[in-house]
Order: sequence, then C-alpha cells, then structure tokens
Amino acid sequence: MYLDELRTLLARHARPDLTTPVEGVLISKVERPAPPSASMTGTVLALIAQGTKSLALGDRVYEYRAGQYLVASVDLPVTGHFTEASPERPALGIGLTLQPEVIAELLLRAGPGDLPRAGGAPPGIAVSDAPDELLDAVLRLVRLLDRPRDRAVLAPLAIREILWHVIAGPQGAVVRQLGLADSSLSHVARAVRWIRDNYRQPFRVEEVARLSGMSVSAFYRNFQAVTAMSPIQFQKQIRLQEARLLLATHPSDIARVGHRVGYDSASQFSREYRRQFGAPPSQDAARIRESATTATLTLP
Repeated sequence: MYLDELRTLLARHARPDLTTPVEGVLISKVERPAPPSASMTGTVLALIAQGTKSLALGDRVYEYRAGQYLVASVDLPVTGHFTEASPERPALGIGLTLQPEVIAELLLRAGPGDLPRAGGAPPGIAVSDAPDELLDAVLRLVRLLDRPRDRAVLAPLAIREILWHVIAGPQGAVVRQLGLADSSLSHVARAVRWIRDNYRQPFRVEEVARLSGMSVSAFYRNFQAVTAMSPIQFQKQIRLQEARLLLATHPSDIARVGHRVGYDSASQFSREYRRQFGAPPSQDAARIRESATTATLTLP
C-alpha cells in the first residue's frame, strides 16, 4: 500500500542530480543495471521503493530491495550497483542525510529505558526491512514535495519522525552512536576522516589510534567492526578510488596518477588497481570514458 504511492511520487520527483526542495532529502531513479562502481556512502539512510541494489564494503556484501532500508553511519568506500532496473520498471529510492545534531536531539528527548543499550562499535552499514510506521512517515515526507506551503514547517517534523523510527528499530545502534559525541563510532569516524584527508601519506596505526583517542587494540577492533577493513586496507581503498577519478580526466598519465595518490611504485599501483577494479588502469580508464555519457548518480 505504502510502496505503490511512494513509487509514483518518487518517479515524478526524481532529478538527474538526486536533489529535492527539502535539504538533505535525495531521490534516485535508475532505468538500467550498470557495472559495479566505486563511491563513498556518506552518512545516510536510503530506502528502496523499487528494484534491488548490491553493495560491497571490504569483505561484506549487502543487498537491499523494495521495502528495505540501508543505514550508513560513517562515510565509507563501497562498490555497488542496481541489479534490477529497467525503463519500464526503474529502480527507485529515497535517501536522507543523517545529521548528528538531529540524532543527538532525539536521543536527549528519549525517556529512560526507551532505547536498548549498545555494546561495542556497530558496523558502519546495516540493512533492515522497513516497518509500516517508517514507510508511512517516509510517504508523508515525500507528499510534501507537492505542497510547497507546508514543506518548510512539516518536512523537519517528518524527518525527525523517520529518524526516530530508525533509532528505535533493529539497526538503531548504527544510527544512535552517530549522535553520541564520545561513542566508539565517533572515535572511528575521527580516524576515517583523518585517513581520507591524508590518504597520500604513509602512517603508523599507533599514531592514528592516538589521534582517535583509543588504545591500539581497541582501535583495531572497532575500526574493523565499523569499516570491515584494517586502517591500511581502508587507505588503499581511498587511494584507488581517487586514482579512478583522476584517470577519468588524465587517462594517459597513469604513472603520475599513481604517484599523486601515494604510490611510489608504478607496478604496485597497476597491480592493486587491477585487483580492485578488474582491469589495469589504462583499460579501465577507457571503460570509464565510454560509460561517462550514461553514468547515473544513485544513492548508496
């Protein structure tokens, strides 16, 4: 019931750049399956109304389909694609950027015992079935796209209701820690940001652990739990994704691109690039150029 109307509204309001008149609310429409592509998740709640998407993070693979939602509480390097989409039945989804300050406000309003206690660092990505109350809240938010007069007042309320249902749901621990300033997730997120900002330079794990405010053993354990990767593997993912973006505009300068993202050895760069993307840099760069005209922005 909810999904039928939601599909109609999402199809009507979808734009090529994903944006909507409501800040932080995104709509995705994909009309054909595409090869897996690398991207960063952002911190987002993404709900599928039609179609199926597969997403890989490290050695974990997530699949979510119509009536399911995904939450990403850390900006993570993933590879994903829609596996079910066609012009007659496009993949449709809605995304909501997760704002720590809004989550923190909801946590402060929750009564004692309203939410289960979290133990340890939850994974950075989780998938669940969307209950009716969540679908109902999402639908009411999307309806506001047709009601400009009401949007400014009611959209923030609908967004808070959506977040509350997620916070109180089975994957709530993934989102709740985003609103806690001293959670294990916030420490890992601090390390993730540092590695992303300094991905070109080598680092010692002990130094990043200290910057994140954790012991080395706790840092390793929590970083692996959240990202499904070691810190060094995470850095490699960021380097290779940045290299792929550079190769889209500098396809003939492979050695220089490898050096720019932190590789001193051209052979190591080519070897790890091929292992990650299934083709050597020169061949993949040609493939990127061929598909550039048909590339479509999507939610995680």
